[in-house]
Amino acid sequence: MRDLSAGPRVLLKRLRELMAEPLGPQERLDQIVRQIAQNMVAEVCSVYVLRADGVLELYATEGLNKDAVHLAQLKMGQGLVGTIAASAQPLNLSDAQAHPAFRYLPETGEEIYHSFLGVPILRAGRTLGVLVVQNKAQRNYREEEVEAMETTAMLLAEMVATGELKKITRPGLELDLSRPVTIEGDGYNEGIGLGYVVLHEPRIVVTNLLNDDADKEVNRLAEALGSLRISIDDMLSRRDVSMEGEHREVLETYRMFAHDRGWVRKLEEAIRNGLTAEAAVEKVQSDTKARMMRLTDPYLRERMHDFDDLANRLLRQLTGFGPGATGDGLPQDAIILARAMGAAELLDYPRANLRGLILEEGAVTSHVVIVARAMGIPVVGQAAGVVALAENGDAMIIDGDEGLVHLRPVNDLQRAYEEKVKLRARRQEQFRALRDVEPITRDGRRINLQMNAGLLVDLPQLFESGASGIGLFRTELQFMIASKMPKAEEQEEFYRAVLRQAAGRPVTFRTLDIGGDKVVPYFRGHEEENPALGWRAIRLVLDRPGLLRTQLRALLKASAGAELKMMIPMVTEVPEIRAVRDLFQKELQHLSKFGHPLPRKLQFGAMLEVPALLWQLDELMAEVDFVSVGSNDLFQFSMAVDRGNARVADRFDTLGRPFLRILRDIARAGERNGTTVTLCGEMAGKPLSAMALLGIGYRSVSMSPTSIGPVKAMLLGLDVEQLAEMLNTALDERSPSMSIREILTQFAQAHNIPL
Repeated sequence: MRDLSAGPRVLLKRLRELMAEPLGPQERLDQIVRQIAQNMVAEVCSVYVLRADGVLELYATEGLNKDAVHLAQLKMGQGLVGTIAASAQPLNLSDAQAHPAFRYLPETGEEIYHSFLGVPILRAGRTLGVLVVQNKAQRNYREEEVEAMETTAMLLAEMVATGELKKITRPGLELDLSRPVTIEGDGYNEGIGLGYVVLHEPRIVVTNLLNDDADKEVNRLAEALGSLRISIDDMLSRRDVSMEGEHREVLETYRMFAHDRGWVRKLEEAIRNGLTAEAAVEKVQSDTKARMMRLTDPYLRERMHDFDDLANRLLRQLTGFGPGATGDGLPQDAIILARAMGAAELLDYPRANLRGLILEEGAVTSHVVIVARAMGIPVVGQAAGVVALAENGDAMIIDGDEGLVHLRPVNDLQRAYEEKVKLRARRQEQFRALRDVEPITRDGRRINLQMNAGLLVDLPQLFESGASGIGLFRTELQFMIASKMPKAEEQEEFYRAVLRQAAGRPVTFRTLDIGGDKVVPYFRGHEEENPALGWRAIRLVLDRPGLLRTQLRALLKASAGAELKMMIPMVTEVPEIRAVRDLFQKELQHLSKFGHPLPRKLQFGAMLEVPALLWQLDELMAEVDFVSVGSNDLFQFSMAVDRGNARVADRFDTLGRPFLRILRDIARAGERNGTTVTLCGEMAGKPLSAMALLGIGYRSVSMSPTSIGPVKAMLLGLDVEQLAEMLNTALDERSPSMSIREILTQFAQAHNIPL
């Protein structure tokens, strides 16, 4: 390996000094190219910067025609400069004019120069411009000269990223780093948020680039790599990491990269060529990422994310820079950007500052999305590449309704969304005005409007929304955001806090629904081909009765002197309910024996989510005090539709005749058995589908708190008897000419019912 020569070392130090001097941006650039030309013994040095329109513009030159500055242009992929920008690879040519990509720009006067060395100006793998040196004599530049140019390009990338060059950008033009970008993702929670980017793991900016002692830096690198490898081995050996599955595969990939000799050799070579350990990591990371971003193989591109994450971990080891940006310095209107994050990490951010969450990965059922939905903030997932494109403080709009992310939006788009937000705010004010209005239909039917919850942060919305109570409290969320199994005392205190904050309004606790796709990190499950149909909820806790008995005891003690309503999820057969009742009775007897106060009233219910219960309806109703229909899972299982699969999720309609007939049968079974039936699912929270539920006999529904206002506004103008007559006739038609959705929409329009 060859050390960087003394000349380039002097150059880099001089350039760092120029960065700190109080110069205007054009003067600074002019001096930089002059210094590079002198040090590299080059007759020409030029800097091209990439604009938002994909054009590379000459921003400074030493040796070419000065009048060409800000006028000479090449498109991405055009000419040698455009080829370097598009490929993110250096070009080292002894006779540039013989290269097939060479393009002659007469305004520059460069036709007399033959040798050519160009390197991309990279930041986080993105091309921001190109740095070029040229000579009249035909020669190939030495390896150490290429290294010096690449390192110099890192300094220029910092200058572009700070926004300094905006001052000398021609009016009406924008640099690529600041161009508006719209990214299509998946809307995981509705709503619109306007704010500023907060990177969950802020990009580490390396300012100390040049080393004074290469051996010392190599030792620093070795120590950091050793610590990184140990941390990965520790994660793999922990009992909360299952022996199989995607999470373990990712960690195994990290371990493979961390021990890769080729990667380590490149890092050591960069250090020997004059860089600090952290600058070497940043350079190799950016070079590798630039190449991999241009790959089309999705597997290799996914490995790029793993490599990028590993390099960031190594940078944090070297700089002592901890992950996360929660708390201090958070803008009032913060939109959090992350590749992926845990549910507990989101809760570290102050809720009052959050306007949205954007994830490059994740699914609608992931823990952090469930928590974000509970917090009432818009969420967009699968927003590919957004983290690399954004900088802390960039203006951003998140549209959870359409699944869109607008980064650095233009003024017209910003104003349009501001109007949308104002309109939504006015509608919310109208809904808030209905908060204390009794939910009684125009023909005098009282409807029980309840809300879904799962965290203490949800509880204030119980009163703000005007809900009569909590129809579904997802107890598993406490388990999903915890790093270890909540102890019995912690569960008891949590349930007591929920009841205390509910202040007498009824709360229906659903017992633990984990397993399947609801994986908790400390509970070792099993790989299942169809997790939604597998070992989860009641099936899991009946096999692990200690889990359920601990929770039942905590619920009973927390509800002392109050009412306890609890229900069992994922029931398939009535004997399962009896098995849970037996465990419940044992806990009652245990507490009574030791003199613990008990709830003054007990109500025992079951979730109806599995189609098998449709042929046990009367037995079910006789066994429980109430039934809650989980319409999300019931629809999924009845129609054989994976709600997370975009190819089929929209193919079948929850307002289709088959599913509405199922729901009607359940409502009628409840009526003839005198058993209260509540529906808690997404369709309860949409005015049109809620209207259908009222028409087929439901008088109790539970939904997200933000949906209560719109649903109440709908039902206040509704004549349920008139709707029921029309709807039931339409459901029984054998050769229908219109869909139920069309019929309901026409009915609402004819009767001025707001949807």
